[in-house]
Amino acid sequence: MPPAVRPLALAAALVATAAVTVNAYAAVPSTPSGWTLQWSDDFTGSAGTLPSSTNWLFTTGTQYAGGPANFGTGEIQSYTTSTQNVALDGSGNLRITPIRSGSGQWTSARIETRRTNFKPPSGGVMRIEGRLQMPNVSGAAAAGYWPAFWALGSPYRGNYWNWPGIGELDIMENVNGVNQVWGTLHCGVNPGGPCNETTGLGGTRTCPASACQGNFHTYAIEWDASVSPQVLRWYVDGVQFFSVNQNQVGSYWSGMTSHEGYFILLNVAMGGSFPNGVAGYSTPTGSTASGVPMLVDYVAVYTKGGGSTPTPTPTATPTPTATQTGGGRSAYSTIQAESYNAQSGVVPGSDQIGYLANGDWARYDNVDFGTTTPKDFLARVSSGAAGGVSGTVEVRLDNVGNAPVASFAVANTGGWSSFREIPGNLTSQVTGRHTVFLRFSSGQPADFVNVDWFVFRR
Repeated sequence: MPPAVRPLALAAALVATAAVTVNAYAAVPSTPSGWTLQWSDDFTGSAGTLPSSTNWLFTTGTQYAGGPANFGTGEIQSYTTSTQNVALDGSGNLRITPIRSGSGQWTSARIETRRTNFKPPSGGVMRIEGRLQMPNVSGAAAAGYWPAFWALGSPYRGNYWNWPGIGELDIMENVNGVNQVWGTLHCGVNPGGPCNETTGLGGTRTCPASACQGNFHTYAIEWDASVSPQVLRWYVDGVQFFSVNQNQVGSYWSGMTSHEGYFILLNVAMGGSFPNGVAGYSTPTGSTASGVPMLVDYVAVYTKGGGSTPTPTPTATPTPTATQTGGGRSAYSTIQAESYNAQSGVVPGSDQIGYLANGDWARYDNVDFGTTTPKDFLARVSSGAAGGVSGTVEVRLDNVGNAPVASFAVANTGGWSSFREIPGNLTSQVTGRHTVFLRFSSGQPADFVNVDWFVFRR
């Protein structure tokens, strides 16, 4: 016998699925006059296939490895790469569909752009825009639905504990099938701070002309660096409904804008702090309908003005050195800091990495420690940081969210070109091959160190 289904939930699911709007676009619209298209995806492809792995990464499970449980929001679904949860529909749309199993467990999907450097050119403007249809469900059947189109600051990828300082731009959020769009900025510190965390600074309005549910609308955010103070503006169908300027954020503006940029996310969560707070009770419930998708027609990033345009490459990939090829790197041979395999927030030079601040990291793959653990590691560093500004250089293994196995503190060494060799003792036994992260931690947002090279010593 099939599991019992509440009539309200079943009826709502059937009505919602039948009312899904046919997409009238199926392509990114013509670039507006004065703007330059920097990146886009129109989700063209065969029905039942995954979106482009060239453009998107797939988040799975209930948390990032080493990050907070339930993504820090209390949402209850598990994300998958199943085409039941995330797939193209063959008509130019992406569908993200939350599904409840017979045992009551929810699955859904969350995707993120591979690129992490979306930001305006110096003195210019960036616009992130998408045309979406929220899940076409409302009332009791919508309890717990939390669709979102948003962006996170690049240093979050691989760290997962530097929120909200790195910035979060919620372009479109909706909960519980309410006929509203929310736009929100998260920044600064948690709790409190200039963005009133964990709530954030936000605005909301109904969708123009037609309901948010069951209809496509265009949602966008503009980051305008051509004005002073700089400003963020939120739009639905070209109508501005919220803004935040640099002065409202104060000194924390630098923490959310000075890194390489943002990556874009699309997901439908179920339950959690936002839908629960709006509903006034725990969601989803037994009346919540399963299988109602969010549809995404396209996502595009435009820029205009300014002196330069961000490079389309999210991270620099240096030419491998002799110790990187073949059998990997030896932990006991000098590793040049600029030979990283990936990074976040790092500015590479010809023979060093610099502009390193809280939450930045560099990754070095396939480092061989052999069969005997080293006694310490040694790094050649410099600092021209102002008085009272300092931080730590940490070694973390295999995941940037893991606890440090070694670290040392550094403050001003006499200038950014005044290098010193500083050791840090290992606190754990380390043998075999590992991915090594250099992570930079500080209690304040200013740059505090450059790194020339590092090496482990027996």
